[in-house]
Amino acid sequence: MTRPAVPLKLHRLALSGHCHRVELLLSLLDLPHEFVDVDLPGGEHRQPAFLALNPLGQVPVLQDGEHVLPESNAILVYLASRYAPASDWLPRDPVEAAEQQRWFALSVGMLAPGPASARFQGIMGRPVPPAMVETSHRLFALIEAHLAQRPFLVADRPTLADLSFYGYTAQAPIGGVSLADYPRLRAWLARIEALPGFVPLPDKL
Repeated sequence: MTRPAVPLKLHRLALSGHCHRVELLLSLLDLPHEFVDVDLPGGEHRQPAFLALNPLGQVPVLQDGEHVLPESNAILVYLASRYAPASDWLPRDPVEAAEQQRWFALSVGMLAPGPASARFQGIMGRPVPPAMVETSHRLFALIEAHLAQRPFLVADRPTLADLSFYGYTAQAPIGGVSLADYPRLRAWLARIEALPGFVPLPDKL
């Protein structure tokens, strides 16, 4: 495994599950890094200095020397390809690679408007719309059935897809989405939490 010449910089909001998935891989790969906390409530992400890093004004943003990369799933692929090319985090088998892309798509199409949004509402003390809870349970039922075939989302080992889904899934109960009916999903969460280098996602402002 290669190492960066200087510590990687992750511009983040510590409470963000999108940022956490990157933090998790940085820790699991034991890559030197430092955090730059972005004051989203104060509007720092809309200031020129941050917009120069990501014109969309979103975290996370990774700085690797002069290279700047936004978007959490893209950052995961970059880190695994650049610093752990011989590892299993990024599948090379065509079927597994396609499966990972499927879960990346679901992280946008169902995880974000479902468990992620419900968690945010819960943390902010706001009512959780029923549609968010319904989307979450549809997604978790899909994952529960899928995990009957394998211990992780893509293969018999963890991949980037698992990191993409972990944080918001683990904290779904904050948004009123119970995990009680999903024993395989809970066991999958425990397997991720048992990985050497695991770091938890904060759940309070």
